[in-house]
Amino acid sequence: MSAAVPPSPAPTPRPGFIYFFGRVILRPLFWLIYRPRITGRGNVPARGPVLLVSNHLAALDTVVIPTAAPRPVQFLIKSSFFTGSGVLGRLKRWFFRSIGGVPVYRAAGHDARAALDAGSGILRAGSVFAVFPEGTRSRDGRLHDGHSGAAWMARATGATVVPVGLIGTATVTPLSYLRLGMPRLEVHFGTPLDLTDLEGVPDGKARREITERMMAAIAGLSRQERSGSVNATSRD
Repeated sequence: MSAAVPPSPAPTPRPGFIYFFGRVILRPLFWLIYRPRITGRGNVPARGPVLLVSNHLAALDTVVIPTAAPRPVQFLIKSSFFTGSGVLGRLKRWFFRSIGGVPVYRAAGHDARAALDAGSGILRAGSVFAVFPEGTRSRDGRLHDGHSGAAWMARATGATVVPVGLIGTATVTPLSYLRLGMPRLEVHFGTPLDLTDLEGVPDGKARREITERMMAAIAGLSRQERSGSVNATSRD
């Protein structure tokens, strides 16, 4: 009797035409609407795998980072966007798959590991992947402790880790910069984290240290107060 053939791994999600078309259209439109202040784009390597780790204040963040970044960026996206029924459900699945979205389930175990594996596959392909280590957006404006998934991907793939600090995405409104004295939306790409000193350190300890370095760097860029605890609204 021949041995059973193991199932093939799911293909790594890749951005399609709609993603690149959207970047061409959205970038100038986004700048016109928000006129963001962007710094540190040169900190994102031009080639090779890059893991962007950012604070999370609003749904707008998933638009802000790809339009501000110098390279195409893929994201984890809530699984509910991939599971709807009817015409609208099919349309949402098509759209989020076409932009290279990776569904993430807010649960531990196999589904969470599958999302991490998919993100790692994107990084191993030499692309840019972005995550919010807090797990979900901050409702109180503070920066909450990070989960270890981002550190796991960084350690598993050797990707360059670039912290990102977003300011104003929860409060700035379209064209508000036209009003005198109103703050502008800000996107700050920080210096890549140096993790070379953690080579040979046991995985658990290394992941905790990487996570802390990520959150400390994000706090410095976003100028947020750190809560010292995991986001209470997160079920990750």
